[in-house]
Amino acid sequence: MHPWHDVDPRQKNEGEVLALIEIPQGSRAKYEVHKASGLLMLDRMLAASMVFPINYGFIPQTLAEDGDPLDITVMSLLPLEPLCLVKARIVGSFTMIDRGQADDKLLAVAIEDPTVNHIRTLEDWPEHLLKEMAHFFARYKEIEGKPVTVHDPKGRGDALRQLEESFLRYMEEKF
Repeated sequence: MHPWHDVDPRQKNEGEVLALIEIPQGSRAKYEVHKASGLLMLDRMLAASMVFPINYGFIPQTLAEDGDPLDITVMSLLPLEPLCLVKARIVGSFTMIDRGQADDKLLAVAIEDPTVNHIRTLEDWPEHLLKEMAHFFARYKEIEGKPVTVHDPKGRGDALRQLEESFLRYMEEKF
């Protein structure tokens, strides 16, 4: 079973998906699911003295504009284990420009976490965490000489459109 191709992420409620966590919040190690095997692989240690401010992963059976699965960040009280599937509610997104390509990051909350599952819109998202995430994504590659531009966050409607486009792109690719 391959976590990108064999997990159906769709849930019964619109805007809810199964997300696969690759990197727990607080980690300085950047892991990625190995595209060929589906195993978790260390991509690199962050060169900057920073840690991921939020759980980070992807949505199975999606394809973003950068050729990878669509990225998702999942807020929860505690760090989530790598390769954990989590029911997530999408509330918004960031669009970044990384190496000249759009690199969308969906913003979501863990549905099974009662400390955050009341969050339903971008307006409910903690403002400081949005600033921290924008700062992190704009700076975490800077020390490697890889500039990234982070645009202002977008709301749920834009995020759901990005999600649907990534589902269509994946189906057209016919993995």
